[in-house]
Amino acid sequence: MNAYRNTDQTAVRPAAGARCNRRISRAVLAGAAVAGLGLAGTAVAQAAPASATSAKATPTCSASALKATFGQKLAGGMNHQGVVINLRNLGRTCALRGYPGLGLENSAHKTLASHTHWGDTWYAASPAKKTLILKDGESAEAVISWSHANTGTSGAVHASYLQVTPPAATQHKTLAFPQWVDNGDLKVTALARHIDVNE
Repeated sequence: MNAYRNTDQTAVRPAAGARCNRRISRAVLAGAAVAGLGLAGTAVAQAAPASATSAKATPTCSASALKATFGQKLAGGMNHQGVVINLRNLGRTCALRGYPGLGLENSAHKTLASHTHWGDTWYAASPAKKTLILKDGESAEAVISWSHANTGTSGAVHASYLQVTPPAATQHKTLAFPQWVDNGDLKVTALARHIDVNE
């Protein structure tokens, strides 16, 4: 019996040990799998805010999303003239930052030679560039100025329309602009919610 028992116990012990080892191996594998899932979950969790941030990023206002109008007209000495330009958002929230592009057209909408200078104008100091978030119906403005000595002066450009291109846009808005502009030179400030002008 002792021999049987000894043989039986000897036979049983390795089997029990093997089962124990298998249990430990399974536990280790399960733990590794859980750990792997945990790491994957962490990676997903860390990636989620970036995706959420991208989804929440405010798009830049396109020309088609804005309505351009003239605001206050400005006049002064030394043959200077100017006007406030308003860009109003017509739909979903979008962003504007920087300076609008300007151009001149004749009565046939042919582009005329012109030069746009970004910064201070005769009527207003340019505000610092700032990202403006415009909700539906909200506006931003810029101040433009030019000089006009006399109609027909050498180098003066006789315009009929003004092109206004929002920052980072590829298309422009067109406004009636029957003006003489010396050398086609236009000055414009950066866009802001409101700009104080000196008349």
